[in-house]
Amino acid sequence: MKTFKMISVNLIRENEEVPIAIEDGIVINQENSSRSWILELFIDQKFEDFFNELKSTNELFRAKVVISYPENEPAHFEVATYSVKRIGNHLSVLLRGTLKRARRQYAESLLADLIEDGYTGEELLAKFEHDMKTRPSLKKD
Repeated sequence: MKTFKMISVNLIRENEEVPIAIEDGIVINQENSSRSWILELFIDQKFEDFFNELKSTNELFRAKVVISYPENEPAHFEVATYSVKRIGNHLSVLLRGTLKRARRQYAESLLADLIEDGYTGEELLAKFEHDMKTRPSLKKD
């Protein structure tokens, strides 16, 4: 098994991307024949009903996770909620699933979106540099 520090996570359901503010989190590559991964989110209790509903329906959804360093490209997972437990004033949420390979790299997709939006020259460069740091959601993500 290999573990990685989770920097941020966004959940994607019905083409809507929802950022989940995490206090802490880890990503575990189980390195098994199923190629399964576990994502553990340590989050505010306000998400308890949301994740309990996902757990009860066993719904599969996508998660975009930045691992190790904020400037890393997000890893895309298809996951289901496995466990929701209270720990003090927080929740420990375990998501289980598989890593999905993104078809295009983030920088290439961002650049294509910016050009499509009409950015050129210095304005394109400035917007590209800004968005590479802030990592907004992309149209084709």
